[in-house]
Amino acid sequence: MTDSATTQIRRTTRLRQMLQSAELEFICEAHNGISARIVEEAGFHGIWASGLAISAQFGVRDNNEASWTQVVEVCEFMADVTRIPILLDGDTGYGNFNNMRRLVKKLEQRGVAGVCIEDKIFPKTNSFIAGERQPLAEVNEFCGKIAAGKDSQGDDDFCIVARVEALIAGWDIAEALRRAEAYRRAGADAILIHSKLARPDQILEFASEWANRSPLVIVPTKYYSTPTEVFRKANISLVIWANHMIRSAVSAMQKAAAEIHREQSLIEIEDRIATVDEIFRLQGADELEAAEERYFSSLRDDTKAIVLAATRGEGFANLTDDRPKVMLPIGGKPLLRHLVDKFKKRGIDEITVVAGYKSESIDVQGIRLLVNQEHASTGELSSLACATGEFSDDMVLSYGDLLFRSYILRDLTGHKAAITVVVDSKQRDNRQTADLAWCSQADDRSMWGQAVLLRKIAAADGDTPPHGRWIGLVRVRGEGRQWLERTLGELQARPDFAQLGLPDLLNALVERGHPVHVWYVNGHWLDVNSLKDLESAGSFTAGT
Repeated sequence: MTDSATTQIRRTTRLRQMLQSAELEFICEAHNGISARIVEEAGFHGIWASGLAISAQFGVRDNNEASWTQVVEVCEFMADVTRIPILLDGDTGYGNFNNMRRLVKKLEQRGVAGVCIEDKIFPKTNSFIAGERQPLAEVNEFCGKIAAGKDSQGDDDFCIVARVEALIAGWDIAEALRRAEAYRRAGADAILIHSKLARPDQILEFASEWANRSPLVIVPTKYYSTPTEVFRKANISLVIWANHMIRSAVSAMQKAAAEIHREQSLIEIEDRIATVDEIFRLQGADELEAAEERYFSSLRDDTKAIVLAATRGEGFANLTDDRPKVMLPIGGKPLLRHLVDKFKKRGIDEITVVAGYKSESIDVQGIRLLVNQEHASTGELSSLACATGEFSDDMVLSYGDLLFRSYILRDLTGHKAAITVVVDSKQRDNRQTADLAWCSQADDRSMWGQAVLLRKIAAADGDTPPHGRWIGLVRVRGEGRQWLERTLGELQARPDFAQLGLPDLLNALVERGHPVHVWYVNGHWLDVNSLKDLESAGSFTAGT
């Protein structure tokens, strides 16, 4: 069935077409609205509203402990956010023929395309829990339930699938066939044959004997290693992947909960889970832009980023012979791509990169590329001067070789000061850098949002120990832009301007009496300046 076709016909008709298709069709389990949308986006043409999974997301057993009205309500949410047909795992029909009649009417009202009922006694227990000891319904009683459901449907294409539990309960193929034929004659639109064996032998034998009398549905949860081509050759109509969304969700949640509990922090996990924006998207939040403005009030549409990326990088041997270090691959994508993605994740889409060495090799979408033609003989401030036309009243200046956790940029853009720098209080003894920071006070990690000012950025001087290391990020907003432009212009008049870097600009701002605020972090970033750093960067971006 093509995607274009699925948008032109009713969901009940689509389900019937899937059951009657000459091709093997597949549907996948979902248990709430967001999982249903994920199943649809993955490309499935139908959804299995699993009784086990819906019970599990309620935190109750698959023993009809969730009421049928609760189950139907979940299905309604699933139908509201998707366009593909939903086949409900309706257990036994939640009672006798009268309950079945009401169930069908309520499912039709809520846009559910069909229901599968099993020939066990209400209340039921999951088939994989001592299934051989579970009694089966009388054939005539179950046939009456099927007929009642068919007589009650208002849409001719609404489908009722009869699930045969004889093999689960320990009966033979002959009994399964006897029941299936009776259910077909009672009006079932398809037969679901179930087995708990790890091999498909029973299913294949049943399918051979069934000989396409009506569509045949299977649930290969236990015999999952069977090649799908085997099902095609057996003329199976529909395969249900029955509980894998809830199981994968449980595994992911268990891992996340354990890590958050162990670390007492979200820093390590935040970059490895779905963003809040992705949740908004899956929820169909058309008002997302307005919600971002409300909940991320510090994020302004005119925020820009200027990235200095003109150098070759001297510590990478021949890896930078034909490209600058910002184009070295880390975890399958260039270092610069990682940085750009961090900005875009925060809604900072106007990103100017000032390149130099091998600028023609920079191939990263979503940036404006400027070139410092004098990069071989000039420093960082010369590159920054190339981008003065891109300055705004709200901008972030960054080195191009940075990797950092998302919260660092989030907190920096939330700072209201005119100029703010990020200082890592964990790195205070690195004498190999000229980016050590002396501040008005040390980092008191027990105090959130200290009012700290920068005193200077320099190399270790052997006297007063530094308070940390500036990591290469600056936020400029409001009047800070005028301070920066004026100070940059004054420095350009100096004969040594070509050798000056961003620390010289920050020190000059401090010397002129402009307050440069400090936002302390404690690790969770990396600058890539050597082969050793490059190796560490792979683990850093993988979140390990």
